Amino acid sequence: MPPPRNDNETTTTAPTAGTAPDPESPLRNDNETTTRCPVCRTPFTPIRRQRYCSPACRQAAWRARHNPDPSNQPAVLVPPRTPRRDITVYECPTCDTRTLGQQWCQDCTRPCQRIGAGGTCPHCDEPVAISDLATTI
Repeated sequence: MPPPRNDNETTTTAPTAGTAPDPESPLRNDNETTTRCPVCRTPFTPIRRQRYCSPACRQAAWRARHNPDPSNQPAVLVPPRTPRRDITVYECPTCDTRTLGQQWCQDCTRPCQRIGAGGTCPHCDEPVAISDLATTI
């Protein structure tokens, strides 16, 4: 049977000599510890488990963590897409007629072969592929 306990005795442990407090861990004495607000970086003395200096900073942090208001986001402007067929030069394998943006030859009523991207020539208004211009230079 264990000996009876004396309530007047207190047991304390002495700090180990030569050890410094860890600078990474905060002190737990709320009366002496000051911290910085993570929102506005203002130093303040926290009360209990307080993390922010004011209710306004706490609300701002909550709003930043959760779904942001899309009206505050900058608008992303996407240019309208140009269909590739409209800027593609096609050539009929039978009559060698070139067309811009038309995959069927109107004279032969046959499908055309794709030459590549291009446009109309500013001088003669004939369809010209970019690959044709690159090889002539």
